[in-house]
Amino acid sequence: MKAINKLGRYVAKINNYSPWLHSPLLSLLFGKAVKFAGTASVKVDLLNFQQAQLSLANKTKVQNHIGSVHAAAMALLGESASGFLVGLHVPDDRIPLLKSMQLNYVKRATGKLVATTALTDEQIQFIRDTEKGDIRILVTITDELNVEPVIAEFVWAWVPKQRK
Repeated sequence: MKAINKLGRYVAKINNYSPWLHSPLLSLLFGKAVKFAGTASVKVDLLNFQQAQLSLANKTKVQNHIGSVHAAAMALLGESASGFLVGLHVPDDRIPLLKSMQLNYVKRATGKLVATTALTDEQIQFIRDTEKGDIRILVTITDELNVEPVIAEFVWAWVPKQRK
């Protein structure tokens, strides 16, 4: 798939490097672009035009009062995975915006969390071809025990940079 925006060109270039460099370079790029994700140390494990996998270690700076990853940090992880993937397809003359998120916390998280999401070819084409729209993205978030502590759904919108 061909990159259609600046972010996509950066990601495509990074993914052409040696595989062991992908995660550190993508994580650095993402952390610089989204300061809160950088502060929390969200790690980009995998990112291409169809799928994203990001992770968050259970470190003190993202913990709640019981020592697991804070609910807000879980939301950040899911938002980051879905937003980074959607952002690869929104043309440079549009702005991606988080419209809503629905998070149902169903279990206590144990250890590191991994967020995984994907887009179909139809969803990608819709994002690329529609000047103003939105799309619902499901994100699977699992912990070290392969338990899904939160059920996460994000709605991303995009609008033209210049209002008509």
